[in-house]
Amino acid sequence: MQPVISVTNVSKTYAGGFTALRDINLEIRKGEIFALLGPNGAGKTTLISIVCGIVNPSTGIVTADGFDIARDYRRARSLIGLVPQELATDAFESVWATVNFSRGLFGKAPDPGYIERLLRQLSLWDKRHSKIMALSGGMKRRVMIAKALSHEPRILFLDEPTAGVDVELRRDMWEMVRELRRDGVTIILTTHYIEEAEEMADRIGVINRGELILVDDKASLMDKLGRKQLRLQLQTPIERLPDALASFQLELSDDGQQLTYSFDAQHDNTGIADLLRSLDAQGLDFRDLQSKQSSLEEIFVDLVRRKA
Repeated sequence: MQPVISVTNVSKTYAGGFTALRDINLEIRKGEIFALLGPNGAGKTTLISIVCGIVNPSTGIVTADGFDIARDYRRARSLIGLVPQELATDAFESVWATVNFSRGLFGKAPDPGYIERLLRQLSLWDKRHSKIMALSGGMKRRVMIAKALSHEPRILFLDEPTAGVDVELRRDMWEMVRELRRDGVTIILTTHYIEEAEEMADRIGVINRGELILVDDKASLMDKLGRKQLRLQLQTPIERLPDALASFQLELSDDGQQLTYSFDAQHDNTGIADLLRSLDAQGLDFRDLQSKQSSLEEIFVDLVRRKA
């Protein structure tokens, strides 16, 4: 299947000499939700801006559904909707006027019915005649989403879309994302709320210092890189670990009541059986045990630290 977004050997160095992106190669599949994760200054927004035609790459080629974003700018850009981090819209326009105007910018014929459905979906219908300047921050964010969707794009970029918004808007937004995906829209999002990527995304890309560290299916990434922990609640607290248990690299809690053992779930020998036999030999009884899988956030932090 031809990728809906193809980024080939893209780099970006600004006039001052700062290199924001280094030789990025990325293909995004049609109809997927792709999450791009990275710390502040990693290059996420620069990459999105290049794909959307806002920033010119220093080197490389980007295509949107087969259209080169440089040679076929209008056709490529008409496929893309962008919800940027910053709230930027005409403060003196009404909600209805600014969303309609955005649709017209892409050469789309007026469609009041579609705009009405969009505003109702975003809980903006009651505010359609209000000026943007009179809206709350959360409502302004909803207007930005409406503008991005006004021309019915097939690719939607969400750059930190839930930064600083309330729980209700976040919930409504992700429900809309799911509906768009069911309609075949490809969603690319950046977020600092890694639990959102863990819940929503099909694939994960991690970028740091302008380099794409890895791209993988979410489930595969968590299987390959996620470690598990076995936590044992002891019957009787201990002050220190017996020397005979040193090889297991256990962590003892400050209160002496819990042992934590980290292991690779993909390995044939996890060491758990040997650990339990050794605990028995040392006369250490436990009253409870539970296992915990590494979260996507822990994997992300570990990847960034290793790369650094």
